[in-house]
Formats: sequence, structure tokens, C-alpha cells
Amino acid sequence: MATNRQKVTLGAVLIPATAWLVLFFIVPLLIILVYSFLERGTYGGVQWSFTFENYQRLFNPLFLGVMGRSIWLGFVTTVICLLIGYPMAYYIATAPPRWRNALLLLVIVPFWTNFLVRTYAWILILRAEGLINVALQSTQIIDKPLELLFTPLAVTIGLVYGYLPFMILPLYSTIEKFNFSLVEAAQDLGANDLKSLIRIIIPLTMRGIIAGSLLVFIPAVGAFITPDILGGAKTLMIGNIIENQFLRTRHWPFGSALSMLLMVVVLIPVMIYFRTEEARS
Repeated sequence: MATNRQKVTLGAVLIPATAWLVLFFIVPLLIILVYSFLERGTYGGVQWSFTFENYQRLFNPLFLGVMGRSIWLGFVTTVICLLIGYPMAYYIATAPPRWRNALLLLVIVPFWTNFLVRTYAWILILRAEGLINVALQSTQIIDKPLELLFTPLAVTIGLVYGYLPFMILPLYSTIEKFNFSLVEAAQDLGANDLKSLIRIIIPLTMRGIIAGSLLVFIPAVGAFITPDILGGAKTLMIGNIIENQFLRTRHWPFGSALSMLLMVVVLIPVMIYFRTEEARS
């Protein structure tokens, strides 16, 4: 009797979450999927005529090149965030307890400011008259300003800045729970710091590495604000193409097809992660 009541209570608790998921995720996803097989209306919107033309256009070298660039920038962003975030997360996790909350607060503080405003701030730093060029010219390291703004480098810097906390937080959560007595035991057996890091710390914190990498890679691939502001027309990513199709050219069916392609791309690493977890368990 008690078990049945628990099941009823659990079902009642899950109803709001399930309704929210269906209404704001499943239904919009189905709408996008249906639109991707329709034709563009004369003045935008859709015509209810079934076609595969939108998916055939995805094989255009132009769009494949943009998708390849998006994947590459997402990968580079993830690697840089990992290289920067892992030492930072390790330092925070091993810091004295009285400092940990303050250090974590410094990681979270950027979220208190609108992401769009923070991205625009990078224009003041990277432009020809920005802080970097002024500092380099004042120290006579360079004679003329460097072209930093509206380049892939500027987009990468903006993406790393925006998504670095998403790498640090899961890594911190994993490293904080790490049993450092294993490192002491390895060093007693003759392992140096590098071997302890490679053979013990990194393998046992791999879940945090994978989780942080997914949290960075997925939004970085589909980013459109950062490449639009810092990359201009020279560094378009797939998110910019999707935005243009929906808001400017009003080709909703093709924009939907691009969205489905992007979803497949970001689902691949997620599926690999779940398969890896199943193999481990």
C-alpha cells in the first residue's frame, strides 16, 4: 500500500516537469522538424508542400564549410577552456576552505552582467585603438596596430571568455571530491608530480573533464552572438546562418534544416559520452 502511494506521489511530482519538457522542448522540436521538410512561402513563412530540397542544400560546400568552421572553433574553444580551467579548478579545490567560496564567487561574477554587454566590451579591448594595441604600441613592441577584431582569433577569445566558467565549475566539483591520499601513495612508490597527474588525477577526474567539455562545446558550436559581434562577416558560424535564415531571408524551412543538422552535430559527443558511461558501468 505504501509503495503504491509512493508511486502516485512520485508521478504527481513528475507531471509539472514532464509537461514543461513536452511543451517547451518536444513540441518546438517537432515544429522545427516538420518545417524542415516544407517549402518557403512567397513572402516568408512556409508552404505546406513536402520536399527534401532543404536537406539537399545542406551539402552545398558553402554551408559545409561554415559547419566545419563552427565545429573547429568549438573544438579549439573547448581545448583552451580545458587547459585554462583545469589548473584553475585544481587551485580552487585545493585552496584553504576560507578562500574557496571567494574564488568560486570570482568565477561566477561575470554572469551578473549581461552576456551581450560583456561581448561588446571585448571590442574596446581588441580594436585598433583598444587596450591591447595601445599597450603594445606604447611599449614599442609593435609599430602599427594588430588586426585583432573581426578575426577567428577574436571569436575564439570571446568564446573562451564566455564559456570558461562552464568548464571550471564541473571540474571543481569533481576535483573537490578527489581522494588526494592516492597521490601521496603514488609518490611514496616513486611517482613524481607529472606521473601522478597523468596516471591518477586526470583519469579519476575524467567525468568532470567530459562534463565540462560538453558544456563548453555544445553552446560554442551553435554560438551566434559572439561571432556576429567579434567576427563580423568574416567569421560566420552556423548559428549566424540559422539566424539569417529565420530573421532576414525568412527562409524558415532551410533554417529549420540547418537547426536539425546542428542538433545532430551536438548530439554526437553526448551519445559518445553516454555510451562510454555505460561501458564503464
